Amino acid sequence: MNTAGHSEATARRGLELTPFRGLRYDPDRVGSLAAVTSPPYDVVVRPDGLHHLQDSDPHNIVRLILPQAPTVGARNEQASDTLRRWQAEGVLATDTDPGLYVYEQRHADGMLQRGIIGALRVSDPSEGVVLPHEDVMPHVVADRAALMRATSANLEPLLLTYRGNGSTAAATQAVERVAAEPPILSTTTEDGYSHRLWSITDPSDLARVQADLARHQALIADGHHRWATYRRLRAEHPSPSPWDYGLVLLVDTARYPLRVRAIHRLLHGLPVADALAAVEGLFRIRRLDVPLAEALEALADAACAGNAFLLTGDGTFHLIDRPDPGLLARTIPADRPTAWRTLDATVLHAMLLDHVWHIPEDDPARIAYIHDTAATVAKAERDGGTAVLMHPVREEVVRDLARQGVTMPRKSTSFGPKPASGLVLRALDV
Repeated sequence: MNTAGHSEATARRGLELTPFRGLRYDPDRVGSLAAVTSPPYDVVVRPDGLHHLQDSDPHNIVRLILPQAPTVGARNEQASDTLRRWQAEGVLATDTDPGLYVYEQRHADGMLQRGIIGALRVSDPSEGVVLPHEDVMPHVVADRAALMRATSANLEPLLLTYRGNGSTAAATQAVERVAAEPPILSTTTEDGYSHRLWSITDPSDLARVQADLARHQALIADGHHRWATYRRLRAEHPSPSPWDYGLVLLVDTARYPLRVRAIHRLLHGLPVADALAAVEGLFRIRRLDVPLAEALEALADAACAGNAFLLTGDGTFHLIDRPDPGLLARTIPADRPTAWRTLDATVLHAMLLDHVWHIPEDDPARIAYIHDTAATVAKAERDGGTAVLMHPVREEVVRDLARQGVTMPRKSTSFGPKPASGLVLRALDV
């Protein structure tokens, strides 16, 4: 692997992004590039979304990132066998030259995101290079680690953000110069996003981009569990090794701002009536017989004044806000910054989940974390559970807490658009 700029990046404690030989689908061997892509593994709504992706093309990337088999060992073995078979058949082919990849996502609603995909040197939070802002669930890290060990590959990039120095920055100039050229890959997925990919292989261009990024730190926007997995796997392999690096997409949000959305909760086995009865007297409760869009507007208005949530699953919406100050004081840890203590996610986890509903936040049999709002509502109504709809946190709050070394409750934010999985992979045995 090309490690040019290592000493400079290390000295400045900045981002060390290195080129790699991308593993990509051969367009002539699959039905369409769009049909083999997938959202990140934790965004796929299972089982409906999983089955839809599996049926879209026999080579869809979901067969690698979410293999289906009766046991964990069988799933990972299946993913490994599938990856090797696709490589042997030429379905997936390795690019000739190592490079960094410029990736663009564009939507008709005006959203434009561009960033750079590369292999980033894995670091610990104490180094201040890559800042996490959420806690992780150990069983998810163990699951992702087992899959990466079995496949010896980074199957999908994490989404990291940094704040660049404007349009004159070397990395930004390289991104925008390359984006004016014909891409090596172009497709439009069913969500309406167009995706384009370019490679940067010229040594002088690579050196300028690396030197620029070496001056910056990054915030994990999406992929906390995979970053924790990278750190675990790096610790398992003596350095130097390919496991010292992990696949990421770096986006300069000063140039290309992301959208921040909430991640909702689905509480299994807790009917809405029971959830409401438990919060009676602890929150103000208002029934909203309105469509989802109007209910979310009411939630946004209430969130401006304090903590607020929407409960649903019984065919209507219930807005709960104005939590009891005494209970907040007794259940919210006092040794954290005010910005953390007043987060909706903090109140939800410390007060509602722990104290009122008695639901463990890391028990998949009791709680699910879902990005899609309509899907959360539909699953709650179908399963008889309670959907807790959240209002998103502003990026500035997330970044400020991360710089203080304060992690938010798990699954507090959803930055997007997220990179599509399946456009470029990184095999660690190349």
